[in-house]
Amino acid sequence: MKKTIYTILTAATLTACVNDLDTLPLNRTEPISEYVYGTSEDAYISGLARLYFQFVSNDLTDLQQMDGGASEVVRAFWSVQETTADAAKCSWENDAWVRALNTNTWTEVQNDAVYAVYVRTLQGVAFVNEYLRQTSPAKLKDRGVSEELASKIEGFRAEARFIRAYLYWMALDCFGSVPFTTENSPFGGTYFPKQASRSDIFGYCVEELEYLMSDESPMPSVRSVYPRADKGSAAGLLARMYLNAEVYTGTPMWAEAKSVCEEIFSMGYSLCPDYAALFRGDNGENMQARGEMLWAIDYDSGNTESYGGTTYILSASLASTDITDRTRPNGQVNGWAGLRVPYEYVSEYFDVSGQDYETGSYQVTDKRGSMFFIKGRKESMEGALYSFMNGWSCLKFNNIPHDQTDESYLPVSATKGFSDVDFPMIRLGEIYLIYAEACLNLGAPSVAIPRLSELSVRAGVLPPAAYDKDYLVAERARELMWEAHRRTDLIRFGLYHTGGYLWPYKGGDAYSGQSFPAYRCIFPIPPTELAANDALVQNPGYSD
Repeated sequence: MKKTIYTILTAATLTACVNDLDTLPLNRTEPISEYVYGTSEDAYISGLARLYFQFVSNDLTDLQQMDGGASEVVRAFWSVQETTADAAKCSWENDAWVRALNTNTWTEVQNDAVYAVYVRTLQGVAFVNEYLRQTSPAKLKDRGVSEELASKIEGFRAEARFIRAYLYWMALDCFGSVPFTTENSPFGGTYFPKQASRSDIFGYCVEELEYLMSDESPMPSVRSVYPRADKGSAAGLLARMYLNAEVYTGTPMWAEAKSVCEEIFSMGYSLCPDYAALFRGDNGENMQARGEMLWAIDYDSGNTESYGGTTYILSASLASTDITDRTRPNGQVNGWAGLRVPYEYVSEYFDVSGQDYETGSYQVTDKRGSMFFIKGRKESMEGALYSFMNGWSCLKFNNIPHDQTDESYLPVSATKGFSDVDFPMIRLGEIYLIYAEACLNLGAPSVAIPRLSELSVRAGVLPPAAYDKDYLVAERARELMWEAHRRTDLIRFGLYHTGGYLWPYKGGDAYSGQSFPAYRCIFPIPPTELAANDALVQNPGYSD
């Protein structure tokens, strides 16, 4: 299946090229679109694959002063979600975006990672809109597309609408009010879209997702074509939207979150028995790992040669000196010496002991805490935020297949410069935790205990007899570490910007950490976008 989808993706890259938000993959005023699409099913699949491909890689290098790897949406979104919170810091001091995100000190001055998230998400929306224009029933009829193919294309269109909803979720979570367009909006160089409110975009996404997961929708059935989106994917994103509804709109939607989680429980997903296998190089082929995925981004070292995504997470988590001809702990040949975890986070949530930095050994009961690499490291980042060897390295994402070891995989890892690890965009473990939080806020926490117990048993720790908000903060830290949730979680729990919960270098250059202004719970609109569109208004707290 992976080989098949990448054949499609390769074809898709030939059909579209973009340079900015006003440039669309296919312009309806040009006859070329008729030649591209025509009456061939492959052409419409290729167009859809281009929409998925934007998550995987961007080799076009179309963002000024940014390479395709750094501007890839998964990498950029991961960076703003994790390095701005307590679970990850980056040692690349010479990159201005790194210093600002590490210390929560960004301003309206353009930040490369923030800029990439903004442009990639809204650019992706433009791609989807154009695909929907080119696949409208009227267009298909004019081209002489058969009824049978037109019916299949309705399913493709549903997938495209899910992708648009996911991109809009990313944008509203990071920026609040953003330009809003659909396939029915005007487009082109003379059209400048206006911002919609955060609550309005939320409402639009909820309406879309409710439809896509309904029986009336042509969205593919659950687990029909991995790794493409399906009704389960739509339900999972909807649960996440409801989870954060109070942040986005001011009105909680806990009953709705609980209800959609219960629908997901009936869809046939199951927890992978081995937590580590969820993040190994064969997680897209391992049926037990796939059984937990509601939606994943497919990375393949032979077909997606991207320095973004899981290649970034894998390679930046070790130094080149950690990798030798005798050991490649990440299953790759590269070590970029970038990402690591503050020891304070490890100590707080994983209860480690007996760490020996010479041998690299330590003890931990929770199996989710067995992912760290500490050989040659120093424990504290105090005065050493930009020294890679200070802090713990994380090998949760690991290119070595689940049934192999570092030693047995050495001949293959010597050839691996890119990742094979699929990135879990939505998985069942997250849905269990959404369910628990919803039940807690509805005053019925005991209902969710069996689900939390399943996560505990898998982790090898005692299940909770009861739980509260603090337990959920900690359990999400353990279960969802480095899966691009942490910033959003801390905001929802009221811990992100406040002084009640501190981590190293929070809010500035002080190791002890400090609070920072609440307006930084959302990022500024990039100044280049404000300059290009007079209809845009900067977010509160940032100057225009």
